[in-house]
Amino acid sequence: MAERAGLVAVVGAPNAGKSTLVNALVGQKVAIVSPKAQTTRTRLMGIALLGETQVLLVDTPGIFEPRRRLDRAMNAAVWEGAKDADAIALVVDSSKGFSRGLEQIAQRIAERREPKILVLNKVDIAKKDDLLTLAAGMNERVKFTDTFMVSATTGDGVADLKAALAERMPAGPWLFPEDQVSDATDRMLAAEVTREQLYLKLHAELPYASAIETEKYEERKDGSVAIHQQILVGRPTQKAIVLGKGGAMIRQIGEAARTELAELLGRKVHLFLHVKVKPDWEEDRGLYREIGLDWVE
Repeated sequence: MAERAGLVAVVGAPNAGKSTLVNALVGQKVAIVSPKAQTTRTRLMGIALLGETQVLLVDTPGIFEPRRRLDRAMNAAVWEGAKDADAIALVVDSSKGFSRGLEQIAQRIAERREPKILVLNKVDIAKKDDLLTLAAGMNERVKFTDTFMVSATTGDGVADLKAALAERMPAGPWLFPEDQVSDATDRMLAAEVTREQLYLKLHAELPYASAIETEKYEERKDGSVAIHQQILVGRPTQKAIVLGKGGAMIRQIGEAARTELAELLGRKVHLFLHVKVKPDWEEDRGLYREIGLDWVE
């Protein structure tokens, strides 16, 4: 059987479950999964393997009304990520039904030429009648080639979706080695894991004015890895929140991130975190490159 490989752009509204779905399709954690909306900033890719087929999944930021430069950069990344796709998968939170945001996304992708697949996610918590109404309504607005009803959390329907995506991939050599499940370099993955822990531990206390920069990623002779990261915040008050009393909070964040990274990378991890106040970090072009976004005016 000949090799096949292609690209699927995964789009949808914030909190539709795109990241969880990418992780379920790949079979391990690749994208940040957090209860906060709009936490995916970079165009992380998961690589799902099925037989002789490699499916590259672009996990795009949620599409929302842009207010700041960072928001505009995230929105630009969505459509940039979809540009060379062999298929577009629109992931919808089926438990929430139709919304104005979903209407905007439907209008946006209806014009695109790529084959479009509708993925109704979270079916485990949606009502069956509502599901059928939503599926019919979406198919009236957009010419979808297929509609799948899945639960990324429980795994229901994920195997069927993966098989359908694999079938749509064009014949051709694999684009990545078999053991590389993500083109998110380990440096980027490390930054994502730390950022997720930052959100989980601090919730609303720390707004989106934070970024993680992996300064040094060092392979050690004993097989372990040393990772030095800077947590960038906008104000001294935010630095105090991240550090916590007597440095307790940053130790908690570091320990949780280190444990998860050791599991993901399959090796011992030494993680060193530093907090730096950088008021204008959102205007730093270099940092946009670091977190995988294009600068937008």
